[in-house]
Amino acid sequence: MTTRKKTVDHTGEWQLQEAKNRLSTVVQEARRGTPQTITLRGTPAAVVVSFEKYQELTRPRSPLSEFFRSSPLHGIELDLEGSRDAGREIEL
Repeated sequence: MTTRKKTVDHTGEWQLQEAKNRLSTVVQEARRGTPQTITLRGTPAAVVVSFEKYQELTRPRSPLSEFFRSSPLHGIELDLEGSRDAGREIEL
């Protein structure tokens, strides 16, 4: 009689203790492109993602000044002077 280890099919969510016991599987699934959520008492607590995905998520964004410099409106003269109109009087 052969006993086979029961495999649990995961949808990318693990209880902390199971994630600790099967860390290599958690990492392997994350490297395949499926983020792995680790829960504490049923509440999402952490996510394991591939290193490539981590780099993509933490890559520095271009500064706002670069955004304006690359705008099609760059170099157009704008009238930034405010109106001198004090508004109208109303009865209170």
